[in-house]
Amino acid sequence: MLNYTAGHWDFVKGNQEVNETEKQTVTRELMEETGITDAHFIDGFRESINYFYRRQGQTINKEVVFFIIESNVEEVQISFEHIGYIWLDYKQTMEKLTFKNAKDVLLKAHDFLQKKGLVRD
Repeated sequence: MLNYTAGHWDFVKGNQEVNETEKQTVTRELMEETGITDAHFIDGFRESINYFYRRQGQTINKEVVFFIIESNVEEVQISFEHIGYIWLDYKQTMEKLTFKNAKDVLLKAHDFLQKKGLVRD
């Protein structure tokens, strides 16, 4: 999880660029925000959320698409957009995440991984 300069804890996020696929966006944002390039997708999970936020006096409707990615990288090189990062297990992450919609996505991802036999608890 990343600690954003606004103070909240959340997952890697970003904006899709022209002619990028969703997974290309995720891979690029992961690299830009964490320096992680050694990662691969766990197929079968795709979850999206929508929310509104304000930027420069305008209300922006944002859709964020989440995938599950696996990596053995432990050290992260955070971007200027963040003030920290932390690796946590499922229960600790649920406690640390700031927003309910992120917790809802994490719950769905955890359930998905349990059904695939990739996590135990």
